[in-house]
Amino acid sequence: MNNNVKLSWKSGEVSPDIAALLNTLAEEYPVSEGGRGLKLKFEKIKSDKSVSRVSRSKGGVKIEYSTLAGAARGIGSALARIEENVSSSFKTVGIMLDVSRGMVMRVEHLKKWLRRMALAGYTQVQLYCEDIYELDDEPFFGAFRGAYSLEELQEIDEYAAALGIEMVGCIQTLAHLQQMLRHLPYRKLQDTPRIMMVGDPAVNALVDKMIAFWSKAFRSRNIHIGMDEAQGLGLGRYHRLNGCCSGFELMNRQLKMVSEVCSKYGMKPMMWSDMYFRLTNDAETYYDTESPFPEGLAGQIDHSTRLVYWDYYHRDKETYKKMIRRHRDLGKEPVMGSGIWTWVRLWYDHNKTMLTASPCIEACREENVSEIFFTMWGDDGGYCDYDSSLAGIFRCGDLCWGAGDEYQTASRFEAVCFADYAAQIAVSDLHRINIAPEDKPEYELYAQSILWDDPLLGIAFDGLKRINPEFDLELLDVYDEILCRIMPHIEENEAGNMAYAVAVLKFLMRKLELRGALEAAYDSGDRLALHELATTTIPAALTALYQVDGLFRQIWLARSKPFGLERIQVRFAGQAARLEELVVRIQEYLDGEIDSIEELDARLPWSAPSPVYHLYDAVAYGASSQW
Repeated sequence: MNNNVKLSWKSGEVSPDIAALLNTLAEEYPVSEGGRGLKLKFEKIKSDKSVSRVSRSKGGVKIEYSTLAGAARGIGSALARIEENVSSSFKTVGIMLDVSRGMVMRVEHLKKWLRRMALAGYTQVQLYCEDIYELDDEPFFGAFRGAYSLEELQEIDEYAAALGIEMVGCIQTLAHLQQMLRHLPYRKLQDTPRIMMVGDPAVNALVDKMIAFWSKAFRSRNIHIGMDEAQGLGLGRYHRLNGCCSGFELMNRQLKMVSEVCSKYGMKPMMWSDMYFRLTNDAETYYDTESPFPEGLAGQIDHSTRLVYWDYYHRDKETYKKMIRRHRDLGKEPVMGSGIWTWVRLWYDHNKTMLTASPCIEACREENVSEIFFTMWGDDGGYCDYDSSLAGIFRCGDLCWGAGDEYQTASRFEAVCFADYAAQIAVSDLHRINIAPEDKPEYELYAQSILWDDPLLGIAFDGLKRINPEFDLELLDVYDEILCRIMPHIEENEAGNMAYAVAVLKFLMRKLELRGALEAAYDSGDRLALHELATTTIPAALTALYQVDGLFRQIWLARSKPFGLERIQVRFAGQAARLEELVVRIQEYLDGEIDSIEELDARLPWSAPSPVYHLYDAVAYGASSQW
């Protein structure tokens, strides 16, 4: 998809920061100094909001802006032939990119993302790095995980600054550290296998080293110190060595230590707020808006640390508003963490993002929240085609800027990302299917449940079929419809890779057809049909799988460091091995070597409950791999 708009500017007519912005964008976009094209004129205005006004005249484009983000967004509008007058009440609009669940984006690809984000009006990128950074004299910290070097992060930061984007380190200083704590040198730091020991001098020394690293990596003095989801805090080795201690006390002790280290290095911490809410109720529920806080809690929380309210789930504006007020009851002005749904997804989930992020943005605007970012997690292996989320990044960016027209979002996306917005969203319909009949509760269908489902055990397939006996036939129709919509765009790869999307859909369809035919043939004793499956249908499914595997590898290595790829390749290899095993089992049955295929006989009865599994371990094995 080509963008025929060319823009030009004169060095003597722009400020140094605008010149740096334009020169950086010129690495990819037709924005040239003194060249041919529509003449850009910039005028800085005063406003308590971030303003971007774009108007066209014969031969030129005028961009009025109050912040560098407004100017960058204006350039994006010029490239997309959009005239607009918008403003953002948010001081910060950002994303948090998860590089800790497998995918560690290469520096050059992240620079590409930064250019796109600037043209959409974003001001911040947080990198979620549990142990994905190199610490001196800590060879096992981030080992085999693609950890960023200090020099790589400084290069990213320098590039982002030219685009008006603040880079912020988002780390963990208490929990979510199982990848590090599994290594023998760090076992002594454990409270539990995923939580560090509060009060341990070695833990304190490691945290000091972490904060010191990030004080040098990015110019921003902001740092996200994590400390979320520490359920079980104090109940492991800490309890054995020290006895009982309240969760509130341990959280506050750890936070006090971390905040003192941050102060030592001139850093300003923020942390996830959930544990202060979970500890107010027996169910450890975060979104409890009724349970009172313990007396004096507000005064105990470190005054220098901001609280981040994360919520990617609620679809009603009022819940967000209540939770924002609850944070203020603790004496804290919250930073909002919404979500652009990439986790446990093969492709960005547009429908769920819009159902949750839209009311969140609206609530934040009405409650005068000034900072918002959108998390992009990689739970279960980071196997999402992350570039597909650019469609969501652009849509959420427009909503934050008060630009509600999705037609203009599509125009901006297509001009900046060189891909068809509607086609990207069409693939997202993989996740938009309700497979439950009207007399049963709503069930979300996870496409990866079918992808990872064991071909012989059929854990996901049979669970879904007990919800809706016709689910596979209905799903085949939906997937075929999506294929028809996206095939004209199969060569596009500047956002989500459409050839990969096509390959995934074809393999999912092969698996659905295979399992349905396998059960029907086996249950009816149709030996001819079983022979056809073993000699034709399963080999075709294997061919489709190899196509997915090859494209996935190509995409991963083009965008990300190689570490983490092995985890997904093992899964694809497991699928291939189990499909080959299915051929062997069918042949053994047809040859009379076995009286039955025990794996197919093990199906649960129709009356059994039907949970919908979405994680790899739940459907790839008969028993969890977590022994």
